[in-house]
Amino acid sequence: MTSLLTPEKLAPPGRRPRRRERRAAELEARTRAVGAGLAAVGARPAAQVLEDLRTGRDGLPHDTAVARLHRDGPNVVAHERVPRWYVQLAKAFWNPFILVLAALATVMYVQWLQVADTEPFDPKIPILGAMVLISGLLRFWQEYRSGSAAAALRALVTTTTAVQRRPGRTQPPATVEIPMADVVRGDIVKLAAGDLVPADLRLLAAKDLMVAQSALTGESLPVAKDGTRIRDHGGNADPVEADNLLLAGTSVTSGTATGVVVATGADTYFGSMAGALAGERPETGFDAGVKRVSFLLIRFMLVMVPLVFVLNGLTKGDWAEAAAFSVAVAVGLTPEMLPMVVTTNLARGAVAMARRKVVVKRLNAIQNLGAMDVLCTDKTGTLTEDRVVLDRCLDAYGREDGEGGEVLELAYLNSHFQTGLRNLMDQAVVARMHEAEEVVVDARFTLVDEVPFDFARRRMSVVLRRDGLDGPADGHTMVTKGAVEEVLALCTHLADGGRRVPLTDALRRRAARTAEDHNRRGLRVLAVASRTLPAARDTYGVADETELTLRGFLVFLDPPKADAAEALRALAGSGVAVKVVTGDNELVAARVCAEVGIEAGTVVTGPYLDLLDESALADLVRTTTVFAKVNPVQKARIVCALRGAGHTVGFLGDGINDAAALREADVGVSVDTAVDIAKESADIILLEKDLTVLGQGVLQGRRTFGNTIKYIKMTASSNFGNVFSVLAASAFLPFQPMLATQLLVQNLCYDISQLATPWDRMDDEYLRKPRTWDARGIGRFMLVLGPTSSVFDITTFLLMWHVFGADSEAHQALFQSGWFVEGLLTQTLVVHMLRTRKVPFVRSRATWPVLLMTALVMAFGIALPFSPLASALGMQALPLGYFPWLAGTLLAYCLLTQGVKTWYVRRFNTWL
Repeated sequence: MTSLLTPEKLAPPGRRPRRRERRAAELEARTRAVGAGLAAVGARPAAQVLEDLRTGRDGLPHDTAVARLHRDGPNVVAHERVPRWYVQLAKAFWNPFILVLAALATVMYVQWLQVADTEPFDPKIPILGAMVLISGLLRFWQEYRSGSAAAALRALVTTTTAVQRRPGRTQPPATVEIPMADVVRGDIVKLAAGDLVPADLRLLAAKDLMVAQSALTGESLPVAKDGTRIRDHGGNADPVEADNLLLAGTSVTSGTATGVVVATGADTYFGSMAGALAGERPETGFDAGVKRVSFLLIRFMLVMVPLVFVLNGLTKGDWAEAAAFSVAVAVGLTPEMLPMVVTTNLARGAVAMARRKVVVKRLNAIQNLGAMDVLCTDKTGTLTEDRVVLDRCLDAYGREDGEGGEVLELAYLNSHFQTGLRNLMDQAVVARMHEAEEVVVDARFTLVDEVPFDFARRRMSVVLRRDGLDGPADGHTMVTKGAVEEVLALCTHLADGGRRVPLTDALRRRAARTAEDHNRRGLRVLAVASRTLPAARDTYGVADETELTLRGFLVFLDPPKADAAEALRALAGSGVAVKVVTGDNELVAARVCAEVGIEAGTVVTGPYLDLLDESALADLVRTTTVFAKVNPVQKARIVCALRGAGHTVGFLGDGINDAAALREADVGVSVDTAVDIAKESADIILLEKDLTVLGQGVLQGRRTFGNTIKYIKMTASSNFGNVFSVLAASAFLPFQPMLATQLLVQNLCYDISQLATPWDRMDDEYLRKPRTWDARGIGRFMLVLGPTSSVFDITTFLLMWHVFGADSEAHQALFQSGWFVEGLLTQTLVVHMLRTRKVPFVRSRATWPVLLMTALVMAFGIALPFSPLASALGMQALPLGYFPWLAGTLLAYCLLTQGVKTWYVRRFNTWL
């Protein structure tokens, strides 16, 4: 039995515990009440249900339907509300670094106000303001555009349904097509193959009805429904399993049905489940990582800036100048371009993925996709083609019958000549026959009568007359196809080559064992039998389905996708473990996994999961690859357990039974054909349900993350090295080692050189394994690589002091100009040293945008002391003798950095 959804597992996370528990209890009570109410409806006779709804088999009068629509509201389930544009805009600016920049700009503005009468407007203020605006607006625009694209997917098709209504109370009923949103309680709905079920229905009549419930249960094969069967479950049954109920969100695969609407919108079983999924999303690995890194850098700033302020104030005695210099240092320590670099990286990733028919709803999901090390996926439509095909035909002994054999021909006759709607198995049989063979078979036989399929017999028969060249044959041939147990019970003989031999008990057991062996491998098996009858009459019935001869078996499967195995190998090569989490049974799941190359091991089922506490579940999910017969709650628990074990988890699903897990995952992936609540719960929407596309997205996510972490590590270590040098110089120099304006200009030039970072490439080795945020690693990187640059800053201090005589306040402009150029060039050059763990320029070269941007910034830095801007910045031209020393310093810096990098990689087995 499929368990009812328990919303205490699905209630919105991220809120205060009491509020969450209260909402969970409310949702649990509501969902159970809906399920019990539907079970009660299914247990009542149809006439009583119609009377309770104040309707009839002819349908509602039009005015009554309009009044009910006005009273009850449209037939729509709870959707995640898209925030207003101004709310999205505000959230785009809610970033620690943007807030720090805004605060620093405010401090600068307040400082300028104090001297506004004598000093011109500080250009640093609009520069910081522009950084804040550009970064926030870029993020807002990309996320707003992606959200609009996702909304457009939902608006592509307006779905209608057929209802029977009366134009007036005295007029005869008519069947009309209306939007699903206009369906009301008491409407009489007409359904046929391919129709979506618009609301919760109590069946009034059904013929050969098969319903796909995978959106609710995950089971790939449709189930039979019949409006005549009534079972009283005491109000505790799962409405999904009720024979006479059709639930919103399911669809008709074959047959026809008429039902009365008993619940619409949020009152449906679908709607009650959707309500449990609305609200805030849990914090993802990206969110947590950014938060940890942000506060690490802010903590460094909060420690270093006061030290600079106090040290400069005490040694120089000018506290106002010390305050201004400290603000400049704070800006220098803040990776102010990080929001812009991150947003540009994510936007470029979104554009690249859009070319592969992937809609990115939440930009952060791109980096989560790159960090993903576990992908949980349903099998239907992902590993398989989500269709039934005839895999093979077997004779009565279980041997291959081959193409064009007797079993396939008889099965084709049965499927082709039936007059009812063909189910998926019939369609698979017909599709297996070649067109030329169909023409020959059609010419040889004529339909005499049929015994239609019903759910009690679980078989159907056609009676045919064979047409030869000399006219009709003397006898009729009955061909019966259906469930093995039912057909086998009617057989007295079996076909053995051209002979007809008695079906002994031993042969009967062997035939049953053939079917059971295939069933255990997750395959669906039907039996085919026949009988020759005298051509004395043209009407036949169930009583004639006796003394049959067993001809053989038909074996069906949902075939694996041709590229599924290759896609799985690619994911495994990228360090992503795939776990199959399906609502289908364990036999089918194990068979599919074997065919696509997944080592299934021990398959764990949903009922077993319910017996485990969270600790035991955490141990189980680490070693289990395939989970079968799991409901929505269990799927969400599996995802949460994997995340709790430290994994970055992706989930690929398309049904409402997947929505809870999609929200709990670090990155939820759905498809454009999914139910709305699944698409709303997802971070990424695939326009094609293809693991290959997802694998390409993983690599794109890693490039995005790699370029982001590259910028953070390079900038943080470089800025920390600069401030470390400032502290050392401030303790001994009688003047500022660099003016606040010079420090900001240097920082701005370096930041400009970093604008090309999103266009850089990543080494292939980096892309081979998942990458996650590591605040501790960033801190270690800063502490090791930062002082490396300070070594050459200090040698430059000594050079300017002792060699070029910049040893007093009168010569501080020369000193500051020398350090400005050396500092900017080492900062910029180190981009190439730190962007790869390999030897730069030789084994790994940056892209042309990065090469060009860094070259331009270095040229600008060398030219600045000689330009007209030099006097405004307190700088002066450097002597030509300075530049050989500069070249030697840069060469020594590159060699030392490469040496430290080699040691760091060997010591910590990591770089970026």
